[in-house]
Amino acid sequence: MFTRTSPSTGPRSPEVTGFYDQATGSIMYVATDPATRKAALIDVVLDFDPASARLSTESADEVLEFVAREGLEVEWILDTHPHADHVMAQAHLKEKLGAPTAIGEKVREIAVLWRKIYNMPDAFDPARDFDRLLADGDSFRLGDIDVQVMLSPGHTLGSITYVMGDAAFVHDTFMHVDAGTTRADFPGGSSAELYRSLMAILDLPEETRLFVGHDYPPVGDRTDPAWEASVAEHRAHNKHLGGGISEADYRKIRDERDATLGLPDRMLFALQMNLRGGRLPEPESDGSAYLKIPANKF
Repeated sequence: MFTRTSPSTGPRSPEVTGFYDQATGSIMYVATDPATRKAALIDVVLDFDPASARLSTESADEVLEFVAREGLEVEWILDTHPHADHVMAQAHLKEKLGAPTAIGEKVREIAVLWRKIYNMPDAFDPARDFDRLLADGDSFRLGDIDVQVMLSPGHTLGSITYVMGDAAFVHDTFMHVDAGTTRADFPGGSSAELYRSLMAILDLPEETRLFVGHDYPPVGDRTDPAWEASVAEHRAHNKHLGGGISEADYRKIRDERDATLGLPDRMLFALQMNLRGGRLPEPESDGSAYLKIPANKF
C-alpha cells in the first residue's frame, strides 16, 4: 500500500501518516501526538468487493500493523462522515483496540434520510453504534493536542472536519490542489453548503496542512496519489477555487461536473453498514446477514 508521512512541525503538531486505498481512492490516516505517542485513526477502510458482497480486513489490518510497529496507543477511532464509496472499519478497529469511536452528530439526520431511501423505518441507531456524536464546536484531546470539530456539510449534510493543531482532516470537501473539490450531489448534499464549508476551511491559518479524503491519479502529469497541501496552496492554486471565485461560479462548475458522475459502486451497500458504524445487519435465521438494495431510485 502506498504510504507517506507528514512530520510534526513542533509542539502540539501531529505527525500524520496516510495510507492510500487504491480500490476506492481513499486515504486512511494515523494522526500521532509525538510527545505522548497517542494516536487517532481516521477514515479507515473495510475492504468490500461489490461483485461478491464479500468483506475483508486487509487494509485496516495494515493500519493496525503500523500502529503496533510504531508502539502507538490509539485513543480515538474517528470518521468524518458516513462514506458512500467505502465501508468504514470502525467496528473492526474497536473490536481490536477497544478505543472509542466518533462521528458527527448529524449522522442522526443522515440516518433518517436513508431509512426513507431503503424503506427501513426502524433501521439505524447512531447513539447505539457510535460512542460519541460530535457537534460543531466540540473539542477533545489527542494526547497533548487539542482537537476542534468543524461542521463541513455539502458532500453530506453532516460531514465534519477534525482540526488538530496545524493539521486539518477535511474529508470530502477539497481534493488535492490539482484536482479541485469533491462532489455534492448525493442525498443530503448541496453545492451551496459545500462552497461555504470550503471557504470556512480556507479561513484556517495559511500554514495549516489540509489532508483530503480521496485522490484518483493520474491527474495531469502526476501519477502518484497525493493528499496534503497547505491552506495557502489551496487559496492560490486549487483547480476550482484558487485565486478566488464567486459562489455562483463555483456552483456552476460543481453542479455541471456532478451531473456527469455515476454512483460509486459500493454506495448502496456501504451506507447500510456505515450508518451502523461499519457493522452488517443482524444475521437472519440461516446465520447470514443481508443488505437491501433499492431498485430504480437513482
